[in-house]
Parts: sequence; structure tokens; C-alpha cells
Amino acid sequence: MRKMKKELKKEIMDLVENAKDIFVSSIDENGFPNTKAMMSLQHDDLFTHYFSTNFSAKRTQQFLKNPKSCIYFCNEAEFRGLMLIGTMEVCTDIEHKAMLWHEGFEIYYPDGINTEDYCVLKFTSEKGNYYHGLKNITFFAEDVKDGDD
Repeated sequence: MRKMKKELKKEIMDLVENAKDIFVSSIDENGFPNTKAMMSLQHDDLFTHYFSTNFSAKRTQQFLKNPKSCIYFCNEAEFRGLMLIGTMEVCTDIEHKAMLWHEGFEIYYPDGINTEDYCVLKFTSEKGNYYHGLKNITFFAEDVKDGDD
């Protein structure tokens, strides 16, 4: 197992921190990928990301049937991209809903965090691929978590 160097980890985290929209992919009932842009609201680390959405949304229903997912960050100007592969959990508990709640969400969810159609998607990844400078670097969570070189 290779440990990720600090400067590479910093470069990847810079891409994550500055991404406004993230491309989120799910698998439909026929086994085909579906992708849409979603706002990056919060992340615990490189491998855990959260999104808010409607429970009734097509994407949410796809994740309930098949949690396999992929999220993609990009900086078009610098030709940098990060793909993380993992699973998406649909969270309807009050703790997750409160964690992502922002002022202004009332427009979409009139009952606040108690709105039944409001939920949180929690993405968890163990593998990633970073592209920059004509190089593809595949890595695993252990490479990054232990990587202090």
C-alpha cells in the first residue's frame, strides 16, 4: 500500500474545497448511469460528502434501490478532476437533516427540517482517481488516511 504525499493530498483537497458543483451519479432501474450536478454543502473528509435533496426525487429513489454511486469534482481551467467511487445512503433522521439545513431552504421545504420530502444524501467512498497534468492517480482511503509523507 502506498501512502499519499502531503502535497498531493493538499492539491486534491483544494479541488474539493473550491468545487461549487459536484457531479453525482446513480444507477437507474435498467443499470445505466445517471448524472446530475449538485451543490457541495458539507464533507467530513475526502471520503465522506453530504447533499440535501427531496426524498421523492428520482435520484434519491435510485439510491434507495442501488446505493452504488460516483461523485466527480472538476476545475475546468486547470484540467483537474477527482472521481470518488462509493455508496450513497439516504438519511431521513433529524440529526442529518439539521446538520445540512440552511436559511432559505424554507422555499423548498416549508415545514423546515420536519418536511417529509427533505432528506440528506451521505456519500462514502473508499477509492478515488485524481487527474492532473496528464496523469491519473488511483488511490484508496488507507493511502490518504495514513499518508503523512
